[in-house]
Amino acid sequence: MRNAALVCFLILIPCSLRAQDKKADWKALYDLRAGEKIELVETGMKKHVGTFSTVTDEAIQMREGPNDVGIPKENVARVTVLDKSHRLRNAFIFGAVGVGAGVGIGAATSRCSNSTDTFCGIGRSIAVSLGAAIGLAGGAGIGAAIPSHPTIYRAEPAKPNAPH
Repeated sequence: MRNAALVCFLILIPCSLRAQDKKADWKALYDLRAGEKIELVETGMKKHVGTFSTVTDEAIQMREGPNDVGIPKENVARVTVLDKSHRLRNAFIFGAVGVGAGVGIGAATSRCSNSTDTFCGIGRSIAVSLGAAIGLAGGAGIGAAIPSHPTIYRAEPAKPNAPH
């Protein structure tokens, strides 16, 4: 039971960190540099991928292929910077953490009452190795699944009209 709770907690950490991020500030777009590769999603779910040009309080300008595209602020749902992907790095980091957790869980679940028993030592080493392998696979999978491109702007969801 304790292990299941620990696994749930570890899986929910990235979700809770992402949920705490407030990205509804249009002014964050002023930190972009001209020429940076971005992905822009409109409120109608049309996607634009290109290089950032300029931003004003009313619109964002980008170059998509040979065309210059201007999108009004009210039509922008999300802007993501498409810099280098960090999925491999995340997979290594979470994989290493998974190995540590797996070794710890394997060692804790395979206690021996008699330390001179040869089969006990072999069984414990198998449990620790198995825990390490499962932890590596799980951690690397979670690390690779975490989105690696930072979203710098996300529009507030439309709120229903409140009665006056």
